[in-house]
Amino acid sequence: MNIRYLTLLLTILVFHFQSTGQELYTLNGTITDASSNETLIGVNLIFPEANTGVVTNEYGYYSIKLPKGEYQIEITYIGYQSIQQTIILNEDKKQNFQLQEASENLEEVLITSDIEGLNIRKPEMSVNKLSINTIQNLPVVFGEVDVVRSLLLLPGVSNAGEGSSGFNVRGGAVDQNLILLDEATIYNSSHLFGLFSVFNPDAIKDLKLYKGGIPAEYGGRVSSVLDIYQRDGNSKEFKMQGGIGAISSRLLAEGPIVKDKGSYLIGARSSYAHLFLKLTDNENAAYFYDINTKLSYKLDESNKLLLSGYFGRDVFNISQNFENTYGNTVLNLRWNHIFSDNIFTNLSAIYSDYYYGLSLNFVGFNWNSGIRNFNLKYDFNHYINENFQLKYGIQNTYYEFNPGEIEPIDEDSGINYFELTKKYALENAIYVSAEHRLSDKFSAEYGLRLSNFFRLGQDEVNVYENDHPVAYDPERDIYSEAEIVETNAVSRNKVLKAYNNFEPRIAVSYLLKDDQSIKASYNRMAQYLHLISNTSSPTPLDVWAPSGQFIKPQVLDQYAVGYFRNFTDKVYSLEVESFYKQIDNRIDYIDGANLIANNAIERIVLSGESRAYGLEVLLRKNKGKLTGWLAYTLSRAEQRTPGRTLLEPGINNGEWYHSNYDKTHDLSITGSYKLNEKWQFNANFIFQTGLATTFPNAHYEYQGITVPVYGERNADRLPEYHRLDISATLKPKSSKDRGFESSWNFGIYNIYNRQNAYSISFRENSDTNQNEAVRLSLFGIIPSVTYNFKF
Repeated sequence: MNIRYLTLLLTILVFHFQSTGQELYTLNGTITDASSNETLIGVNLIFPEANTGVVTNEYGYYSIKLPKGEYQIEITYIGYQSIQQTIILNEDKKQNFQLQEASENLEEVLITSDIEGLNIRKPEMSVNKLSINTIQNLPVVFGEVDVVRSLLLLPGVSNAGEGSSGFNVRGGAVDQNLILLDEATIYNSSHLFGLFSVFNPDAIKDLKLYKGGIPAEYGGRVSSVLDIYQRDGNSKEFKMQGGIGAISSRLLAEGPIVKDKGSYLIGARSSYAHLFLKLTDNENAAYFYDINTKLSYKLDESNKLLLSGYFGRDVFNISQNFENTYGNTVLNLRWNHIFSDNIFTNLSAIYSDYYYGLSLNFVGFNWNSGIRNFNLKYDFNHYINENFQLKYGIQNTYYEFNPGEIEPIDEDSGINYFELTKKYALENAIYVSAEHRLSDKFSAEYGLRLSNFFRLGQDEVNVYENDHPVAYDPERDIYSEAEIVETNAVSRNKVLKAYNNFEPRIAVSYLLKDDQSIKASYNRMAQYLHLISNTSSPTPLDVWAPSGQFIKPQVLDQYAVGYFRNFTDKVYSLEVESFYKQIDNRIDYIDGANLIANNAIERIVLSGESRAYGLEVLLRKNKGKLTGWLAYTLSRAEQRTPGRTLLEPGINNGEWYHSNYDKTHDLSITGSYKLNEKWQFNANFIFQTGLATTFPNAHYEYQGITVPVYGERNADRLPEYHRLDISATLKPKSSKDRGFESSWNFGIYNIYNRQNAYSISFRENSDTNQNEAVRLSLFGIIPSVTYNFKF
């Protein structure tokens, strides 16, 4: 990779902003929770006299350069008591702060983004942050607090319906989201096909969703970034918390390894509804379990080690004849090091694995497949002065793809061992990003990311005539799998195909008044991995495939512009954004494509493009007994795959069609009312346009069999989706002398029992011999109760 231009730009920027000649001093330190020593992310430190401020990074560290003088500093953070303190800055100074949790009778702010006036100035846009307190108060299905379902209440975020895995952002597919847990990639964010999230809310410290304006430090996906950090654990005293629900429970313990220096955290969850099936002699089972762990140790004032991990599994078992097991495993070892007062670094060694497999006892073999990666990354936070900050770093990721292998359960099964060709790849990136306050009104965040991707050699490499793995028959007007001319073995240290991408990012903010601003952003991103799936929601049988000789990386260009305002002393806030995104090289499947156990995926896919555009509105009430928000999205998401030549029709005759994730209207209203110290009531209402689908528009009979005829792809829609959820939380009087707290959460999902369509299929009625439509609905009304405790 040629990095001379990036290195030159970084050198010029650092030299320019360090050579101003003005006498500046550095104030730096770490901000933690006073009761646990937990570092706090996103704390605002505001200096009114200098009309500037700084925010703590992902590890609670801050640094700012200011001219010599006396300053009044204001430190604010959601859910904590604010601090006001005078600081005399006449030399470089290290100052740590500890914040006390706010008492329960203080008003709670629900969403943390843009709450402080400083964030109105920041160029950051298309970003949503939810506090864990907010997520825990939302009504949820089965009484289980859920991170992903909470995101669905935000503008621009949806999914493919009830019981669907993952989430879609601004018309993007599920595989276009980069999901990070303590910097490690999570390939499937759901348990039990979307009924639960893989994220234990008790273990989460911070959550941030980037829908656009994505900083240069992130890459590898073209739709969004969900960045989640786990808590470090309490280094002062032992604590335990958990919850007991109708079908799942959780437990988390934390405490000091060495008081005030090291801590541990371990949390576990499991569902157990399948145990009740055994009481009825039902041999089927469906359950999940997961474990979150974290170790943190402070070596000295400049060095800290963190080791975090996650392990989760889902299990489906049908009469002991069919068992499906899948889940994520991640491990991350990090070293935080402070080089100087204004340079903070983090070195991470990350392992991530996603396994999915089947045991088919009635046939006599096991099916195993998955993807794993090893990631080494080094990131720098460089605080040049109060108006200019840099982030830069390098990232290197090695991938192993296992499309699938068949192994006999026993020697007498008659099944021979068979393995699809494993694939290997290497992805590298170097980036630099600057946050620059150009004037009192104008701020910008801009950056560059240079990425490259090497598809490495493998045991079998197919060769096709004219390099076309998909054949077209003009007489029958159909696509089919091309014949393989020959197959070669290529050493893994050889490169089959290399891609390089230049990914610029820029976001700007202009302050109209102290309480309102306009912002705009542009970002280009490249995605080198593809989820091979013929459903709108991922399933464990889906396969991840790398870009290569025949499948190009997806490349995104996204533009956004928005208006942001606080009202009535920040009691109310408004965010309005409009976006347009274009993605090249989006793959689509030929008719009749077979994805299962396919050793040559390139023979069933064609390259096309997709686009999405829309308007998002988020109106919030942030303070008072009644808080909440209204989120509305008006959007369109489309895809097309033209023919490779003028003689080929492509998919859907090369015309634009609605993508599987297109929803014209998406409205959610969320409210929380605190009646008193004991009772709090919550509700949310959701209305969405039905998902795009394809229905038959005619039929014909052949030898007594009715054959449906389908129209254009995704030209029809399922019925509108809507529901109302409510919940109530009871907090009995705490036993403060014992340090014990508890609460009861009572909820009703879909209170008016709306039978929302998951799908509509067509069949011939055996009595009338007429075709009929059959609606499949997964959930009606679902009551739940959960008991939560903490001590």
